[in-house]
Amino acid sequence: MSAHDALLEIDMSTLKDTGTELVCEAGGVELFRYVYRPDMPVFEAPKPYFHPMRTLAGNIVTCYRPHDHRWHKGLQFTASWVSGENFWGGGTYVDPEREYVDLPNNGTMRHEEWASEGVERLTWHTQAGEHWIDETRAIGVSVADDHWRLDFATSLTNVRGEELVFGSPTTNGRPMAGYTGLFWRGPRAFTGGRVLSPGGPDMMGRQAPWLAFVGTHDEVDAASTLLFVSEPGQVWFVRSEPFAAVNPSFAFFEEVRLAPGATMDLRYRLVVADGAWSRERLEEAAR
Repeated sequence: MSAHDALLEIDMSTLKDTGTELVCEAGGVELFRYVYRPDMPVFEAPKPYFHPMRTLAGNIVTCYRPHDHRWHKGLQFTASWVSGENFWGGGTYVDPEREYVDLPNNGTMRHEEWASEGVERLTWHTQAGEHWIDETRAIGVSVADDHWRLDFATSLTNVRGEELVFGSPTTNGRPMAGYTGLFWRGPRAFTGGRVLSPGGPDMMGRQAPWLAFVGTHDEVDAASTLLFVSEPGQVWFVRSEPFAAVNPSFAFFEEVRLAPGATMDLRYRLVVADGAWSRERLEEAAR
């Protein structure tokens, strides 16, 4: 790693806590707000999210509550199908005949406490009020000269008392719509942006150790790069049209079953960089 890429870890205890948000700043720039007590309609499946997220130059790289999908909010971890419940937001894809149906099944992820600096404890509740999942998520931030890195880890424990089944619209019959897990929605200006990965630009429904999205901003003469790294076995849900979105999905084509009392661990890394990074630099950073 070059001196240009040397990372300095941010002490999470230094982040400003407003009581509803964690605010992270570096070099006089607000890098992100992590809204852990959101105010949103039940139909949008209330859950924590990161927005706005900025590069070190101050350029915003997330979109909040777009008119086409009001439940898309920056960067968020969620699940589109959990044993018939929808923690994603919006309608639920039921089957190819009925497609999306608005059901009274939009769940809520509740912030319970900060167990320690950067370690959050949450609970997942169905719209009917049943407590199904205990979650512990850990957030870490590091900063370099022209980019910063977010490390995100989560542990999901089934407390329902019976098996939980995680799926997606694709597991319910909709082709190439396997979204579930860590989901990023990019700014409108990023529509038509460039996707890079070890497997090429066409990565919908495919596996690769990393994937990058390069977008160009309105108003300023600048581009930004987001590099996503996920655990082996996850499948990419990625779009450049009609909007920018990236999601390493843990239940794209196949359901994931979690036994009562069992825990599922997932880890992700996101690099937010100024400029349009080359494939060579992306490969170096992914390593």
